[in-house]
Amino acid sequence: MTEFVKIVEVGPRDGLQNEKTPLTLQDRKQLILDLMQTGLTAIEVGSCVSPKWVPQMAFSDELYAQLPKDPNIQFSLLTPNMKGFESALAVGCKEVAVFTAASESFTQKNINCSIDESFEKFADILKTAKEHDIKVRGYVSCVVDCPYEGAIDPKQVSKVVTRLFDMGCYEVSLGETIGTATPNRVKTMWDACLSELDAQFMAGHFHNTYGMAIANIYQSLEQGIRIFDSSIAGLGGCPYAKGASGNVSTEDLLYLLNGMGLETGINVEALMQASQNISRRLERNNPSNYANAYLQTRCA
Repeated sequence: MTEFVKIVEVGPRDGLQNEKTPLTLQDRKQLILDLMQTGLTAIEVGSCVSPKWVPQMAFSDELYAQLPKDPNIQFSLLTPNMKGFESALAVGCKEVAVFTAASESFTQKNINCSIDESFEKFADILKTAKEHDIKVRGYVSCVVDCPYEGAIDPKQVSKVVTRLFDMGCYEVSLGETIGTATPNRVKTMWDACLSELDAQFMAGHFHNTYGMAIANIYQSLEQGIRIFDSSIAGLGGCPYAKGASGNVSTEDLLYLLNGMGLETGINVEALMQASQNISRRLERNNPSNYANAYLQTRCA
């Protein structure tokens, strides 16, 4: 029986919030409508955060409300605080995400609090979400390296991940935020986390700054991880990590998984159409190796 790998498409949120070219609400909606045609089962719509801090994510709750709902697609919104959660709740969102980091320095720079304080901030979100039967996904940044602290102790990563799960997150995404990791270090990180929590509750989130994302995902697959975040056309980066490039592209991830005989349910042609559409709209080159090879083959 073919194994299934779940891809969580984070382009509309984690991707677009770090793109320099601002998009209208209609542009963002069109991207998600395109992605809905691909067979993806999980799409991150946006972030319920103040537009003062992240203008690219303005009106994410309104965007969620405008989307046609599909029982086969799980839409989610990032809710960094209770106000954001209430906005998501008001539009009927059934999955939200909270975030912290495995690095004290990164947490201070990113959300202006300590790791412990970050847990205190979203404790009420998890409690209220449970009351309303809303799923909560957790994000942990800097699971291998931090731009301020350097290497992160894998035991610290495991501690934060386990704490999120114990608080009620059904799934925890581990972010290799600055893209400096290599497979051997990723293995050590997963070993620490897998000693405390089953692979089915964890996802890999890799950036491609040094071209290591696909290699690191392969290593993760070897250790039993079957959920990965990716971004259409490699959108995004990290505003708190200088020089960090976008998330691994969904196109490159799909090529790897297809080549390994793993099932995703994604239609390549539909994904490539979405990829071309957003790249044209942003007037940017697509960093995906597969996307470029695909276009060259089609034009040959």
